[in-house]
Amino acid sequence: MTDPAHHEARRTVVLAGHHGDEATARSGLNHPDRGVRASAIGALERMGALRIDDLEAALGDTAAGVACRACEAVALLPGDRPPSLLDTLSGADATVVEVAAWASGERQPPEAGIVAVLAHLTTTHDDALVREAAVAALGAIGDEAGLAAILAATADKATVRRRAVLALAPFEGEAVDAALEQARQDRDWQVRQAAEDLSE
Repeated sequence: MTDPAHHEARRTVVLAGHHGDEATARSGLNHPDRGVRASAIGALERMGALRIDDLEAALGDTAAGVACRACEAVALLPGDRPPSLLDTLSGADATVVEVAAWASGERQPPEAGIVAVLAHLTTTHDDALVREAAVAALGAIGDEAGLAAILAATADKATVRRRAVLALAPFEGEAVDAALEQARQDRDWQVRQAAEDLSE
């Protein structure tokens, strides 16, 4: 059950974001309740007062919800500027890694070195949701260096295969054509449909 005091603190921080009260919103960053800390990130972001050091601290938060909220904020920032998501992508919490992977694909331009890390996650991570997010990010980035990992993901479980087929959209070549042809024969109808959609 939510502590009433924490609930009120969260409400106060959220309202501070709407009212432009930076001091109150910022006070929530170090609150003992993770929900308040996550809300503080959102409040500061709303008023344009979210700093890089705020995000770097939040990315390292032990609460997954806080780190994920920070990743969402980082997704809106250029990848050629801090903060970096590389350390977050090597974390132990799969939920956080999944959101960080998604965020990595959203940043324009992408962060230097991120393609190799995403490719590694796509082919090795134990969590299918992480692999799916990583392959989607590789497709969004569209760097040839990530193509081999995307092609490998077309042989993963169905949810990842579907995402991998869609991630092939920016690429061309014989290997891509062969992968799409294989996908058109896939046992999963959504994989087949994704391949057909790309062929139109």
